[in-house]
Amino acid sequence: MKYYKNIILRLAFAILFVNLYGFFHKIIFPLTAYPAYFFIKLGYPANMINDAIFIGGNMVNIIPACVAGMAYSLLLFLILFTRGISLNESFKMFFIGAGLILAMNILRIDLLIFILMEFGSDLFEKTHMIFWNFVSGVYVAIVWIYLVKKFKVENIPLISDIKELYKRINS
Repeated sequence: MKYYKNIILRLAFAILFVNLYGFFHKIIFPLTAYPAYFFIKLGYPANMINDAIFIGGNMVNIIPACVAGMAYSLLLFLILFTRGISLNESFKMFFIGAGLILAMNILRIDLLIFILMEFGSDLFEKTHMIFWNFVSGVYVAIVWIYLVKKFKVENIPLISDIKELYKRINS
C-alpha cells in the first residue's frame, strides 16, 4: 500500500506543477534575467526595461522560452517519475539540478549577447538556433546523468514504475 501512496503522491505533485507552471515561471524569470543582465552590464553599457535588454543599439527580448522553464520541468518529471527516490533526495536533486540549469542558462544568455555585440546578428541567430535545438536538451541529459551518479539512482524513470505496477498487478 505504501508504494501506491507514493506513486499517487508523485503523480499528484506532477499535476500540481503543470497547473502552477505560470507561477513557477514568475519565479525563475527574474532569477534568470536579472543576473544575466547584471553580468552583461559588467562588460557593456546596457539597460533593462521590462523583459528586454537594450545594448549597443540592439534590443534582446528575454521571452518565456529564454528562461528554460521546460528544462526545469523535464528535470522535475525525471525525478518524480523515478521510483525509489526519497522526498529528501528529490528536493536535493531538484535544487542541485535547477542550480546547474540556471547557471548554464545565465551563461548562455550572456554568451549570446556577447556574440551579438562582437560578431553581429547573423552569428547570433545561428548560435541561438544551435543552443535552442540541440545544446539545451543535451545539457539537461548531462545534468540528469550527473545527478543519477551523485545520488546513486538505480531505477529508470517511468520504466521502473511500470515494471513494478505490472509485477504487483500480476502477483
